Amino acid sequence: MLEYRYDTQLLIEGENLSEDAIHQYITESIPGDCLLAVGDENLIKIHFHTNIPWKVLEYCAGLGEIFDIVVEDMDRQERGLKG
Repeated sequence: MLEYRYDTQLLIEGENLSEDAIHQYITESIPGDCLLAVGDENLIKIHFHTNIPWKVLEYCAGLGEIFDIVVEDMDRQERGLKG
């Protein structure tokens, strides 16, 4: 059993986005691991493993427009099922 089940990925498009601020907020506020928050002030890619992906989506939607959203169940994938 995985500690964090959902691989959550998305893009945020906005203005004055900060990789560091996003990384800090997610790290401090949402339990998970394997966080990547990379990009520039207009576009940030997020990759994060968590059990509560809706919290990531909710936070990121407050920063700008979110798109290319993928939430995959890594537990199902590990069992050979579609994630």
